[in-house]
Amino acid sequence: MRFDELSIPEEVRQGIRDAGFSECTPIQEQTLPLTLGGKDVAGQAQTGTGKTAAFLITLFTRLLENKDNSTHQPRALILAPTRELVVQIEEDAQLLGRHCGLVTQAIYGGVDYMKQRSALREGADVIVGTPGRLIDYLKQKVYSLKGIEMLVIDEADRMFDMGFIADLRFILRKLPPYDKRQNLMFSATLSLRVMELAYEFMNMPQKLSVTPEKMTAERVEQVLYHVSRKEKFPLLLGLLRRTGMERTMIFINTKREAEYLFDRLNANGFPCRVISGDVEQRKRMRILDDFKQGKLPILIATDVASRGLHIEGVTHVINYDLPQDCEDYVHRIGRTARAGSEGKAISLADEDGAFFLEAIEEYIKDKIPTEWAEDELFVNDYVRTPRPKRKPLEAKTGGSRGRGGERTARPARSGSVKPKPAAVAAPPSPTAATEGATGEAPAKKRRRRRRKPGEKAEPGSAAAPQAE
Repeated sequence: MRFDELSIPEEVRQGIRDAGFSECTPIQEQTLPLTLGGKDVAGQAQTGTGKTAAFLITLFTRLLENKDNSTHQPRALILAPTRELVVQIEEDAQLLGRHCGLVTQAIYGGVDYMKQRSALREGADVIVGTPGRLIDYLKQKVYSLKGIEMLVIDEADRMFDMGFIADLRFILRKLPPYDKRQNLMFSATLSLRVMELAYEFMNMPQKLSVTPEKMTAERVEQVLYHVSRKEKFPLLLGLLRRTGMERTMIFINTKREAEYLFDRLNANGFPCRVISGDVEQRKRMRILDDFKQGKLPILIATDVASRGLHIEGVTHVINYDLPQDCEDYVHRIGRTARAGSEGKAISLADEDGAFFLEAIEEYIKDKIPTEWAEDELFVNDYVRTPRPKRKPLEAKTGGSRGRGGERTARPARSGSVKPKPAAVAAPPSPTAATEGATGEAPAKKRRRRRRKPGEKAEPGSAAAPQAE
């Protein structure tokens, strides 16, 4: 099906031509006839199938029916789980909606707080954002959701995985009634919990699925190497030197291992950068821009970058660590072979990763081809770098915290000043029992006896003479 066959305004058609689209993808061919007619849709499709363009075309078509926005309040809301996906959707919206005269604003954490707040106050027709900061501005009454005409939830399954479901429900309860707006939801898997959310907040959604029998992209060449943990880096160097990878993404499971790999690759002549959840958002965006523009040949990433990113020209994806979640494998290798191009996905299975291989192959319903690396492929004469040391937990606090958050003293080191022993209490005096409540001893009363004639006074008595 061609886009010319659909009932789309001319302003949207111009944006489609600017993007270079002419033929509909399977997900677009199934969803657009329904969504352009005002139906709610819950769609299942794998990454890179064009679902972003499908809901953006529907969104702009609906908003162009009534351009009046005198209240300057948002009319459409797009929710996404990650900042990178929000930025990607905004870029696609700017391209497809270039001729529509609508204002699109991205809202996400990690960037200038007051700048986004001011942009919302000035007014926006379409908001694309992550739940956290959207709720923050909503509680401050910076904007209102009462005028929302269309709702889009992208990567709904990822919302559950990242723990956003409570925030998502909070936002959805602030929207107009479900029958007063159009609702679209897209997810890699339409599980029971995702469909429960759809039936709760959508108006009789039409369930669609275009996931093929083969879960992975057809143009991705997959290969698997079984290798020990100590031989992974020598093999990686050999692969990078032999294949001449122009634009490569290397996925790794933990941030600490990603930083260690970053040090070793740079020390051996392979410039690269790392993006993870702990990297500042501005820095992450600069790294991604350099990678997209070809200034950076190698990008090391944790799974924060495995979903939603559309980077053209990625020739190779390397799973330095096999993912523990089988769905992440599909999203990782989906970064290559996008928009009809070809790519290669290389996986390294060590002693730990081999345990995840069976679940991955069962999920993708296919066997990953295995190759055995030749001895000359391993590079052993590489520059060694020390592994970064773990920071001690008590280095900054000077002590540990006990139960209830109270700080406990650290044991004294040898040679340090020892605390003085407590003073030993003196044995009670005979008059202790006669002490009053004030702690003072009462005056001692003595009976005076009349002295007999000729009797000497007792020493120490009042009548005895005092020595000078």
